[in-house]
Amino acid sequence: MLWFQRKSTQLAKYSFQLLLRNRSASKTVLPVLTLFTKDPCPLCDEAKEVLEPYKNRFILQEVDITLPENSAWYERYKFDIPVFHLNGQFLMMHRVDISKLEKQLQKLEQQGL
Repeated sequence: MLWFQRKSTQLAKYSFQLLLRNRSASKTVLPVLTLFTKDPCPLCDEAKEVLEPYKNRFILQEVDITLPENSAWYERYKFDIPVFHLNGQFLMMHRVDISKLEKQLQKLEQQGL
């Protein structure tokens, strides 16, 4: 469990680094939407299509859970992909919930994050 928490912290730090890099590149800061996926994943492909109209509101980061360095994510999400985290925090799984995504994006936009 401790190892998983370390990996979770590493992902959150990586997401935060992407956020900082994005902040320095422009005045508008985009949140990081992490998609936990594998190949093939038809539900993940479908989810990315659903997200297409929103792509200018976040940075999409894909994590292939089948890679050896992502084994903790594989153990956690192997039966649940696609899984989404927003800025390192769990958001949703199985399908894209547009209303939940929209609510969280608006919240972040209002906070200026």
